[in-house]
Amino acid sequence: MDVKTRTLILLSAMLLIVNYVETMVVPALPTIERDFSISATLAGWVTSAYMIVAAAASPLMGKLADTYGKKKIYTIAVGFYILAVAMAGFSPNIWFLLIARGIQGIGFSMFPISIAFITDLYPRERVAFAQSLLSAMIGIGPALGLLLGSYVVEDLGWPYAFHTAAILSLILFALSLMYLPHTGNRKKEKVDYVGASLIGAGTVMTLVYVTEGPTLGWTSIENFGFLFLGLILYVAFVFFERRVKEPLLRLDLFKIRNFSVANLVGLVSGIGMFMVFIFLVYYAQIPSPYGLGLTIIQSGLIMSPVALGMIIFGPIMGKLMPKIGPKPIIVAGATLSIISYLMLWKFRSTPTELLADGFVSSIGLVAVILPLVNIVALSLPDEYRTTGLGMNTLLRTLGGSVGPVVATAMMETYQDPIVMLMNGQPMVLGFVPSSLAFDYISFFGVGIMVITLIISLFLKIIPSVLGRYRGRRKKKQLRPNGFPFSL
Repeated sequence: MDVKTRTLILLSAMLLIVNYVETMVVPALPTIERDFSISATLAGWVTSAYMIVAAAASPLMGKLADTYGKKKIYTIAVGFYILAVAMAGFSPNIWFLLIARGIQGIGFSMFPISIAFITDLYPRERVAFAQSLLSAMIGIGPALGLLLGSYVVEDLGWPYAFHTAAILSLILFALSLMYLPHTGNRKKEKVDYVGASLIGAGTVMTLVYVTEGPTLGWTSIENFGFLFLGLILYVAFVFFERRVKEPLLRLDLFKIRNFSVANLVGLVSGIGMFMVFIFLVYYAQIPSPYGLGLTIIQSGLIMSPVALGMIIFGPIMGKLMPKIGPKPIIVAGATLSIISYLMLWKFRSTPTELLADGFVSSIGLVAVILPLVNIVALSLPDEYRTTGLGMNTLLRTLGGSVGPVVATAMMETYQDPIVMLMNGQPMVLGFVPSSLAFDYISFFGVGIMVITLIISLFLKIIPSVLGRYRGRRKKKQLRPNGFPFSL
């Protein structure tokens, strides 16, 4: 087995475990809430703690990988993840679990570093295909997490999901130390910890606002203060980065149109794409006639088409990208995402219809994510590639964090009572999201993906990935702006 194939297998296996664990937490939340006797809001921070640290740490870890080497920082990220997963499985209380989940977020930075690994190892005509296999783990992992995680949580308890992941991660950690190669050109410079702190703190404040919106109120002074402070920190980050000699992220990189458009598409589409998961899981489990009334395990099976769509169409799109370029694939993906939301609006009365909706949405999902990663990787100079991928990961994570919150806010706003007759008198047993709530989620998703489609039209064709431009590429190896591609 050559070094390229071995590296791709190791990176894919680790990302599969990470995405499995993070989705496995979703069906485990009610059990965690009961075990620790906590509120649903505090239990929600089991996912939020990971998401916040993951978004904030990705740019910094990407910069460290560019500076000190991808293998070294990748193995450090995996080490943090193993430590945190092992801690989580033995959590004596909710606060210990939240700390462990936050440390796990540092490990999430292995995703942009993995993409940069592949870009360094593979020739440009094969990069898209290799990246598609890594990106497919984003779909396969959650499907396994919702399906297998449901069995583990019901039969063994949620700590065992962490225990098994820790053992598998440790094995892959040892193999990574032995077989991962050293790649890329290292640019020795100081690490901008101030810039990393500013953007990290700004991200934390913004995500706290998003997470606490349904509880504290979107316009309450207390919650709006988090958003205001986050915006101030972002502005401070921009001013500082313009003046520091060796910044965390060269802001002039955003002058490259495709890099800017790819980041904007990632931010907006992340909102729409991750709403699909919330829609499918909640609608499947809500009692009939309000939803389908499926069990946790049955709702996990509903997610299987998402993995199937990723497995089938990820490699296909990876092979198509060098021939037709990323722009047509993103446009097609946004269009399919629009269609999937329309299908969720009109066709969701049976499990079969919901399966079909999930399958179409998975194709749109991979068609948007895969080209974005490829565009960012090919748009930047080698020494800034991992940092740029980290920034793209931050923006997609930020968008992805907004989507579920918007969906749950709509489900909390539009509800129907569950009424039962007791001694001839109606009694309200509780409330569930109404059909109107899911209609509004569908409409919102359509609007978000239409905006994604419009933004993607501003992408410029990448000459380096199209066969008919290869002759021109040989003549223009270096553009006057100092970047290797004219984007």
